[in-house]
Amino acid sequence: MRKLFFLSLLPFSFIACTSVKNVNTATTTPTLKYINSIEIPFNTEFKNTVVGGLSSIDYDATKDQYYFVCDDRSTYNDARFYTASISMPSNQIEGITFKDVVTLKNEKGESYGNWEKVPNSSIDPEELRYNPKTKTVVWSSEGARVVAKDFSVIQDPAIQNANLDGSYLSSYNLPSNLEMQKIEKGPRSNGVLEGITFDKNYSTLYANVEEPLYEDGNKATTTAGGLIRIYQFDVKSKKNTAQYGYLLDPIEHEPNPKNSFAVNGVSSIQYYRKNQLLVVERSYSVGRQACTIKVYLCDLTKATNVTGETSLKNEKIKLATKKLVLNMDDLGIFTDNIEGVTFGPKLANGKQSLLFVSDNNFSDQQKSQLLLFEIE
Repeated sequence: MRKLFFLSLLPFSFIACTSVKNVNTATTTPTLKYINSIEIPFNTEFKNTVVGGLSSIDYDATKDQYYFVCDDRSTYNDARFYTASISMPSNQIEGITFKDVVTLKNEKGESYGNWEKVPNSSIDPEELRYNPKTKTVVWSSEGARVVAKDFSVIQDPAIQNANLDGSYLSSYNLPSNLEMQKIEKGPRSNGVLEGITFDKNYSTLYANVEEPLYEDGNKATTTAGGLIRIYQFDVKSKKNTAQYGYLLDPIEHEPNPKNSFAVNGVSSIQYYRKNQLLVVERSYSVGRQACTIKVYLCDLTKATNVTGETSLKNEKIKLATKKLVLNMDDLGIFTDNIEGVTFGPKLANGKQSLLFVSDNNFSDQQKSQLLLFEIE
């Protein structure tokens, strides 16, 4: 997601610990307690690359190592992902150390093209997950849909497997409703494959579109949500095995000026347990610097498999259910463009950690944040 613009930049700082409301007392719903956050300074450089646009985070427990994909369309540097270690003594984040940067390659073994110069050979990375069973990574691209009078770029989204050196391995077989088109059918521009996550056995991969497909109805507004799809894939065959409908919240705030840009969509997902995902909804409106970030526990158990449904605008369809776990507005801290979430290590107190990362869109008006929570 590359459309978030903010009016000012808060000073670089560590943010003090605070508690979060227990928004649901049901024993099946997790409670998240905010610990602290740090910021990666703007224009941080590592191995001759600009660290920014961090659109996902994933954790490898064996190596105590994190993976971050960069949504640079090879504009600043080659499309890439980073590995890093995060220091968390005394149950809080103290710092991050980048360890390596890896260039993503296409099927020909070449780096992807610069979006501004050769858009047809470019790519738009949004999420990356590490598979410890195969010691490979899987990553998603939103593709592109630019339709103008004298210029057009139609590029399908993708989910690809890659070696740890970034070399291409294989691609998932995406369903036909994810094919980009010049007409208003299929995915919307910049609202496609935003999140992916493995189940606990690494046999199933879940993915989501950020905003509704054209056939599934309108985008979210300040008065109504929109219907998006969550996709389920078999990791071995790389085939789509199910699709489920999910109802977004309305946009949290009216933009200012009133007709300016505003959006709410799902920016990341994290497998929680069987048929359940943690879903990150991110709402932004021009005129406000912060995003409203909500984390939901989504349950697919009773949802209709809508693989054969042309549209979600069918009253007989049972949508996935969701329960609010956390509204970050309640924390009293600034939250930017959160685009990644992962379970981290157990903390020193024995509690499970959960980390979020924000994408600064390579803008000095935004922040690259790392936020740490513990699950109670």
